[in-house]
Formats: sequence, structure tokens, C-alpha cells
Amino acid sequence: MRFNYAIEIGGTNTGIFVRGQGYVLKEPTLVAVENNLDGYKVKAVGSEAKKLLWKTTDEIEVFNPVANGVIENFEYALIMLKDFLKKVEYKKGANVVCLIPCGLSKEDKIKYYSLFDKLGFNEILLIPSVICSLVGMGINVASAKANMIVDIGGGSTDIAVVNLGSILKGVTLGIGGKAIDIAIANSLALGNDGILIGLPTAERVKNEIASLYKNDTLNMEVMGLDIELNVPKSKIISCREIRRVVEAYLEEVVRTINVTINSLPPEISTDIIKNGVIFTGGVSKITGLDDFLKRNLNYNFTIFDDPENSAILGAGKLLNNDALLKAVSGN
Repeated sequence: MRFNYAIEIGGTNTGIFVRGQGYVLKEPTLVAVENNLDGYKVKAVGSEAKKLLWKTTDEIEVFNPVANGVIENFEYALIMLKDFLKKVEYKKGANVVCLIPCGLSKEDKIKYYSLFDKLGFNEILLIPSVICSLVGMGINVASAKANMIVDIGGGSTDIAVVNLGSILKGVTLGIGGKAIDIAIANSLALGNDGILIGLPTAERVKNEIASLYKNDTLNMEVMGLDIELNVPKSKIISCREIRRVVEAYLEEVVRTINVTINSLPPEISTDIIKNGVIFTGGVSKITGLDDFLKRNLNYNFTIFDDPENSAILGAGKLLNNDALLKAVSGN
């Protein structure tokens, strides 16, 4: 059976891969909803909704309808995906591979099946995104040799051990890029000479100057509100001010990696020690992550060179490999 679409509803972005066309859409997983006299109405989705972040009135709310891989608002997730699929000229009746985090409950998986059924898809396969990421990196996931992958995404972090095409052990942490953005904003608000910034600004701080190198001197100017006076102000932020914030989250990831490896059978943990730990996901792009891991992780590791897109590109490979898709789907 041919599958033509692969869709990843990520904590930060939603991606669509179409067989024969490639990676055709990548937009923020966001919906902007306006409350008016007729009730709640979707005002914008995706990139257009992101433009409204922190620039809205009390009547408009911008949010992610899928949090930590769980469909929190079915109706708005449906509207968002309909808009995205319209942009790629989707015709109903096709088969789809949907990427999901590991550890979803049966009830949460049923929501995904229902969502894609209402979108008009015929056959629906739910594949863990960590498996797709390994495929995207060119790793043989059907092998008996085990691989550990750590996917630090926008909404959560998946830590999984994969062999023989399936997840032997998987853990999902509620730690991701958005949690780090919130922590950065809170840290700057509560620090000396406190300044209140929005989450888009905190995200820009993370992306532009977050560094885990001890001797880095990166800095940038941000605009916000003075905490005490409630008036606009600017402030120069240094990477040293936010390093500890980022490190605190990554230390929890490392702790969970160690606990997971220690709980594995000796034959499996030996594979992990030999092959190393593989890092992917958008947060893996933070400057100095390799230096941090050398100081804090007692295992060899690899950071994938295209961490944001590894999962959806791997899913695209599965669309063109029926045998491997059958192996990882269990069908």
C-alpha cells in the first residue's frame, strides 16, 4: 500500500513531506483565535498566527493546539491542518504517516487517528518521531544493534532506545525549547534591573546568544518593560546571564539519559556505550552543546547536523521504502 504524505505536528513547527515532491511545508504550529459577538473564530494559523504573538488585544489568543505531542484542542488542530493541507493541494483519500512522540497513551493515539480521518485520509500510520529521525540520519533502525536517540524539540524531549525497528525503552520529558524560552524570560524579569520581555524575544535571545561555552562573551540588546517602573526600557543581555538557565534543563536531560542506560539489559547498554548517544531536535543547535556534553555526559555522542528536520526527512525516506515502513509500523 502506497503512502504519499508524512506529517509532523511538532511543538514548534508542523512539517509536511509529499512523496515525489519532497519537504513542501514548514510552518509554526500555532492558531490565533478571536473572541467576538459570534463566539470564538480562527483569525490566523501558522506563520500568520506567529506574527500576532504578543501583539494582540485581549480578544485574540495565540496558542499551540497540540502540546507535548498531545492534541489539546481538536477543533483548532483540525482547522490548522486543513489550512496547511490546502497549501500543498492535498486531495482526500491518500494514505498518511503521522509522526508522534514516544509514550503517548492509547486515548491520545485515538485522537490522532480521528483527526486524520476527519481530514480525509484513508490509511493512517502513527510512527514515533525518534524512529523517523534515526532513518533520516541514515541509521539502520531494523538492525539488532541498539541505538539511543535524544530528541530535544520545541515542546518536549524524547529519549528512546531503538532496535529491531521498534522502541525498546522510551521516556518523554516536558522539557523543550518553549520551556527554555519561558525560563529565560522569567530569569530576566526576576534578576537585577529586571526587564519584562515577551516569549518571541526570549526565543530570539536563545537562538542568537545562548551559549554553553564557559568563556563566551556573546550579548544582545533587547527591548521590554522595566519591572519596577512599568515603562519601556532597553537592556544589554549577556550569554552568561542565561547560560545557567539553559544548563539547568540540559542537566535534567543528562540525568534521564544516565537513568535510562542504567536500567537497560547489559547487552543493550553495551550497544549504547559502543555506538554513543545521538542528539537531534531544534534545541540541539544551541552553541556549545558539544562542550557541555563532554563535561557532563560520560558516553560518546553525536549531534546531527540538521536536527530540526531529521524526523520529517526520515519519514520522507519511509514513504519511498515500503519494506522498512512495514517493519517500523508493525504492520
